[in-house]
Amino acid sequence: TGHRPEKLHCSEIEVKKMLAKEITTALRQGKRTFITGMARGSDIYAAELVLEYRAQYPDIHLICALPHSVFEKNWSPEWQQRYRKILKAADYVKVIRPEFSMSSYQIRNEWMVDHSSLLIAVYNGKAGGTRNTIEYANKSHVEVHMLYGHEQLSRR
Repeated sequence: TGHRPEKLHCSEIEVKKMLAKEITTALRQGKRTFITGMARGSDIYAAELVLEYRAQYPDIHLICALPHSVFEKNWSPEWQQRYRKILKAADYVKVIRPEFSMSSYQIRNEWMVDHSSLLIAVYNGKAGGTRNTIEYANKSHVEVHMLYGHEQLSRR
């Protein structure tokens, strides 16, 4: 989970480097199923990396958790193309609600945590969906690795 590009103060390349390091660590620990919330930014970056790792780890599975079926409707064509490419390559797509609802985002985030043993979060320290997801993971006793800028924080 993590922030959209406009909430990040570093480049896609920097975020992907941090995510690649965490995903590699998770793979070395035997984790093989990854869930993404498919939002622009951190979620899509992570999904793209997981799909790249399939060449080295063919037993990787990617689950895309969508808050609603028209999630990407108002995005730019570039983001929509990246989104659709990931969905096409995913092993499973979970749609929380058939139509838009504000609650579908939090329900999606909780669904991801409820089906995880580790949460990797690109987090800027501010209130919002990413913070809510981290707090829910902490309450649920799911290990959390927070990444931002050049800082990496772990909470167990």
